[in-house]
Amino acid sequence: MSETNRIEYKEKLTKDLDLEKEVIAFLNYLEGGLIYIGIDKHGKTLGVNDIDGDMLKIKDRIKNNILPSAMGLFDVVTEERDSREIIKIIVAGGSEKPYFKKKYGMTEKGSFIRVGTAAEPMPQTMIDKLFATRTRNSIGKIKSHRQDLNFEQLHIYYQENGKPLNKQFKKNLELLTEDGFLNYAAYLLADVNNVSIKVAKYKGLNRVELIENNEYGYCSLIKATKSVLDKIAVENTTFATITSKQRIERKLWSPIALREAIYNAIVHNDYTREVPPKFEIFDDRIEITSAGSLPEGLSEVDFFEGVSIPRNKELMRVYRDLELVEQLGSGIPRILESYGKECFRFMDNFTRMTFPASEKVTEQVTEQVTEQVTEQVLKLLSKVDQNEYTTTELMNLSDIKHRPTFLYNYLQPALDAELIEMTIPDKPKSSKQKYRLTEKGKQF
Repeated sequence: MSETNRIEYKEKLTKDLDLEKEVIAFLNYLEGGLIYIGIDKHGKTLGVNDIDGDMLKIKDRIKNNILPSAMGLFDVVTEERDSREIIKIIVAGGSEKPYFKKKYGMTEKGSFIRVGTAAEPMPQTMIDKLFATRTRNSIGKIKSHRQDLNFEQLHIYYQENGKPLNKQFKKNLELLTEDGFLNYAAYLLADVNNVSIKVAKYKGLNRVELIENNEYGYCSLIKATKSVLDKIAVENTTFATITSKQRIERKLWSPIALREAIYNAIVHNDYTREVPPKFEIFDDRIEITSAGSLPEGLSEVDFFEGVSIPRNKELMRVYRDLELVEQLGSGIPRILESYGKECFRFMDNFTRMTFPASEKVTEQVTEQVTEQVTEQVLKLLSKVDQNEYTTTELMNLSDIKHRPTFLYNYLQPALDAELIEMTIPDKPKSSKQKYRLTEKGKQF
């Protein structure tokens, strides 16, 4: 493969290689691009000798030599090609153009743009125009209305990931405005805030009959994200066909696509509108809605081809540090592997992803329940219809003579699994006690 407007090859990383120029050119380019280290200009794979050392140098150079900060807008990963290891630098188009070399500032000597297969100096008129229209309405530039914020949860998450935060973490993670105040990104990641994410569940195909309404938030966005993931993982029920010999399972939705969609909705939500993302489960689908449509200048074609313009680079950086999201531009392709482009809907102020369910949602039996079901319980359920039965009647239906065996191996496990219930639950030993199928039992 030869070089293109979005692909640049470099034989090796040296002090003389103007890596910053190439990165800046892609940051200033709408579609971003890829820089490969270890491939010559003809596309021949040479490999990299010191992968770890070179990756560290690349990250340091991009972090320290480019302004505005490119953190959250690039990834440095390894890749194998022709049995050799190379380095791939993934650069997203930035929203704070013009980007430039810290040493030279916003001048033709410091700013570059991708022209064909080369990084060319940006004309001063273009630099001035881009600076005049630079996006100001971002969570990194908005001052938090609260400055008494604590970050114990964030410290814990970084510590658990082997990346303890130092005293300069607010500056390093870009949680401060240019004049040193905590910004809105800091507010979202703080231990206490007023942001809550809703996970709602409805019976039927519309929003008329609400079954559950859960809210996760008022805490670090990282913690809220994990809570949403856990809740929807439970809802992504395993539908199981169980016999005495085998168990055939399938999920309501693709776990990989669902996970990517959740992260995408939370990390790229437009929080400047003060509207958090929401997750809604219906009988035939799950809808994931986030505030904000496509970033300015990004078309649907660009979006589906994996072009990445992170809306909240501060959040993207933290989520990548904690290994919650992978490399830039990888989420949408993973979703498209399971669901077509038609699952996306771009509105004026919102973006919605809709994943159809493989089965009717409210008829599923959870994984936890199905794992409790034994052959004895299956036998009991197969004999019971919609009527109410005494213990003796259930024993006769199941053809069990020994009462203790029936109670401990058949009836009690069915009660524990909530597949059968008492008609008089507040008086378990009542002489008038009978048993019937629960709603779960009927579904099962």
